[in-house]
Amino acid sequence: MASANGTAIDPREQVIRAADELFNAHGVRAVGMDRVRDAAGVSLKKIYSLFPSKEALILAVLEGRSRQWNDGIAAAAEGATGPRDKLLAIFDFLLHWFGTDEYRGCAFINAYGELGAESPAVAEAVRRQKADFQEYVAGLVAELGGPRHLAAQLAILAEGAQTTAAISGGVQAAVDARSAAEILIDHALAS
Repeated sequence: MASANGTAIDPREQVIRAADELFNAHGVRAVGMDRVRDAAGVSLKKIYSLFPSKEALILAVLEGRSRQWNDGIAAAAEGATGPRDKLLAIFDFLLHWFGTDEYRGCAFINAYGELGAESPAVAEAVRRQKADFQEYVAGLVAELGGPRHLAAQLAILAEGAQTTAAISGGVQAAVDARSAAEILIDHALAS
């Protein structure tokens, strides 16, 4: 298979992209490997040589989602002038993301909801991504001179906005969460 510019797409990347789109649209449990094969245009034999199990494929999709999340947050914060603006840029990123046609909720929350109780590897991947995000927020809060509990509060706002937006199908959760974040930040710094 070739990309739009004519270069060959790596079969591993083809499979991850196809699985990501299918998992996002239909859920992890609902998508079998035959469906991934059909969407990716890669034989099952090749898929299983790249990913020895569906769980391995799920973990690769989550790894890609983690990169997308980090890149999106970084891009949103690119023009920010300081830690407060970088914290608020998280919610600007969410606003943009929630407005896209493919937004169906957080892939990590969704995967955990479907598989967290039975797949320790998926549960660990989700916990690691959430911890990394909380660490990022904590670093900005520390740079801002805010109390540590502010980081947890802001991370919870972002996580809650993702779930609310997935259920409501709109962007208002990002707007509301950003407004609440501004209040929390200003209050914490005034204390």
